Amino acid sequence: MFTNFYYTLKNGGLPVSLNEWQTLLEALENGMAGSSLTGFYYLCRALLVKTEAHYDRFDLAFAQYFRGIETPEGLPEKIWEWLEKDVPSLMITEMMKNNHRQLDLQEMYRMLEERLKEQQEEHHGGNRWVGTGGTSPFGHSGYHPGGIRIGGESRNMSAVKVAGMRKYQEFRTDETLGVRQFQIALRKLRQFSSRMEAAKTELDLDGTVNKTCDNAGRLELVWDRPRENSLKVMLLMDAGGSMYSYSRLCNQLFTAVNKSNHFKDLKVFYFHNCIYDYLYNDSYCSLRNYADTEYIINSLSPDYRVIIVGDASMASYELNQIGGIIEWNLHNDRPGKEWLKMLKRKFEYTVWLNPIAKKYWHIVDGAYTIRQIREIFLMEELTIDGLEAAIKGLMSRTALTGV
Repeated sequence: MFTNFYYTLKNGGLPVSLNEWQTLLEALENGMAGSSLTGFYYLCRALLVKTEAHYDRFDLAFAQYFRGIETPEGLPEKIWEWLEKDVPSLMITEMMKNNHRQLDLQEMYRMLEERLKEQQEEHHGGNRWVGTGGTSPFGHSGYHPGGIRIGGESRNMSAVKVAGMRKYQEFRTDETLGVRQFQIALRKLRQFSSRMEAAKTELDLDGTVNKTCDNAGRLELVWDRPRENSLKVMLLMDAGGSMYSYSRLCNQLFTAVNKSNHFKDLKVFYFHNCIYDYLYNDSYCSLRNYADTEYIINSLSPDYRVIIVGDASMASYELNQIGGIIEWNLHNDRPGKEWLKMLKRKFEYTVWLNPIAKKYWHIVDGAYTIRQIREIFLMEELTIDGLEAAIKGLMSRTALTGV
């Protein structure tokens, strides 16, 4: 009955295994969906969805497949009156479980339409009409492993409506980030780095026990780096111009970074289009509040992790020519591309996060400069998946050899 639903989930990007699918079928045979589409929705989500990041994909697939059989909103009021009566709990027997065949979804929809046209009175405890109790596939408080619950506790919250609300769309990993997602991802950056630096001054008790046992009882002390936060981060953000359309996203990132306490040191600077002689202390890129780029590069230790946020889209001369800086009253004696290379030479762990979707990098107006900057830095999309890939890249020397 649900084979096509399985493929709908797979086509929607849900990594559903055959073992998980078999578990779902067994749960349905045991009546764990509660004879309702809503119960089936929650059962499927509990058994088939491995991470909250996939909740929205599941909701989209569920709403697409079951859209035609949600609890009808246009039922006559008389039907609702019949269904509002309280009924005692139904004892489900093995015979009841064995007397049902699985119905095709389209067949159920057709059958329900026929029942609604023909039904003239209320029914309780039957096996055919829309009613309560009994073993009919339509109604509530009864038993049918593949029926459609109508009325009951969730009369105004059918499963398709639940899925259609898409309450979990913020968890999608291919969507741009919000403050909370940024904070979670930045916390991962600290987890990746917590034991990568500093001297090994902390006794590793488990390692010591294992080594001592390997040595037939002869004590051998094993030391590890302490779990202290030694991570230093510099965030460089493009501001103004083509980045205006991404200002809300960048504000979310800035808020998350400033709320974060996962770094030993954090420095935030701004630039416009490309990095030149000056980095600015505010998003207005005002010359009244700037820092000398070369001084920053020379004064900071090379163990800073550098995250550059920008669309990398600009005129070719802005990146490649002396005097290419777009500000009318400024002049750069060194091309922007040389400044970027200087930054990369000093800070090995540098990544560029681009708010433009990756699939458009080769066709947008700034495709040429995007391609050139990717030759210098690892570039990832400014999404949850992209940020996590960037974090892994920041922690791996081999990942930062270019794209």
